[in-house]
Amino acid sequence: MIIQEIQDASAEMWRKSLPHISIDSVVFGFHDNSLKVLLLKMKNEDNWILPGGYVNKDESIDDAAKRILFERSGADKIFLNNFGVFGDLNRSEGYFESYPDDLWHKQRFITIGYYALVDYTQVTPVADNFSDKCEWIPVDKLPNMVMDHAVILQKALSTLREHISYKPIGYNLLPKTFTMPELQSLYETILGQKLNRGNFYRKMMRYNILIKLDEPRKGGAHKAPNLYRFDEQNYEIAINEFRF
Repeated sequence: MIIQEIQDASAEMWRKSLPHISIDSVVFGFHDNSLKVLLLKMKNEDNWILPGGYVNKDESIDDAAKRILFERSGADKIFLNNFGVFGDLNRSEGYFESYPDDLWHKQRFITIGYYALVDYTQVTPVADNFSDKCEWIPVDKLPNMVMDHAVILQKALSTLREHISYKPIGYNLLPKTFTMPELQSLYETILGQKLNRGNFYRKMMRYNILIKLDEPRKGGAHKAPNLYRFDEQNYEIAINEFRF
């Protein structure tokens, strides 16, 4: 661990942040038919962490989550979903065992978990002062993670899978125009299972969230598939009202 940088940050945290509350974010992106998560690699270590941080005394928890995500990953203007609270004993204190007991980071923290679905192409990962990498990692090839961050990530993934069963997703994970097979591939990747093509099409059309474009996708030897885009207004309605 980077002792001096963490100790310097500790003094600043005692001055400006709320004690015993932290935030960790699980940011999902979809690329090359793979669901990926944004992780940071700690300096001088092989350990990885979720983008996380602390709540300033003069800001709301939601505002803190947005600020922390931007500071630690470069991801900006992203809608975050609160999905859980994590407060097991010694969930983070043990990681800082070799530090003095008055270190801010060594205190007991209850963390609030957020997850976000983002357009992979619109995020440029940026490492922070405590990390030497910020990268997209496939969820089926996760590296070693510190503290309880692997547990938080898996809870976010299971929550996403629960949500996908009764709410539409895809608006922030796919490009502006896409085909029905691409949308189905997204669902299958998240759920980890194959879906019946006809049933999937009917369920998507029930939401009334897709606009079929006049021009099919060009190129390829076979019949070009139809292109769709999301109806933003109906998408918001469906998120709040529709259920499979």
